[in-house]
Amino acid sequence: MLDLYFPGTSFLHRMSPGPKMLTLMVAATLLFINESLVLTVGALVIVLALYPVAGLTMQQAWKQIRPLLWIFGLFFALQWWFSGLTLAAYVVLRLAALILLASLVTLTTRSSDMIETMTRALGFLRPLGVNPAKVGLAISLALRFIPVLAQITQEVREAQKARGLERSVIAVAMPVAIRTLKMADDISDAIESRGYRS
Repeated sequence: MLDLYFPGTSFLHRMSPGPKMLTLMVAATLLFINESLVLTVGALVIVLALYPVAGLTMQQAWKQIRPLLWIFGLFFALQWWFSGLTLAAYVVLRLAALILLASLVTLTTRSSDMIETMTRALGFLRPLGVNPAKVGLAISLALRFIPVLAQITQEVREAQKARGLERSVIAVAMPVAIRTLKMADDISDAIESRGYRS
């Protein structure tokens, strides 16, 4: 379930995981440092433009953020109430750009390649008693968490919609929380079974 990789032959698919992950970290940092709404909109447009370049559709891009629209709406309302319309738009658009960029990396990179890259990059920590394989796995899973959480949320919302409960926050939030905890438990078991010990 955690491997959201979408097969393709684009240059983003062929690019090694290292540069993609480094670009993601740098872009995320710049987005947080940036305080301009115009630059944030520009960054979002660039990220969306990369989806067709990677052979992905706008529908696939929409699927990455659709389950989180209610969170966007909540953030937008709170920021608008406390800080004004401009800051509200800035916060939501920045979050959307980050999620879409992280999703683009996960859709064009195999989980195994990400873990292998992180393990090699963190090899310098081994003399300090740190297990690079374990840290690499944790980081790669963290990069994939938001897209997977979005997928879980969408599945729960569709199931609750069939029961007429899609407008109930508790009816949606509780199953999402339970499935997320179950996923975390499965990941923990998988890590232990692979012998990733500190």
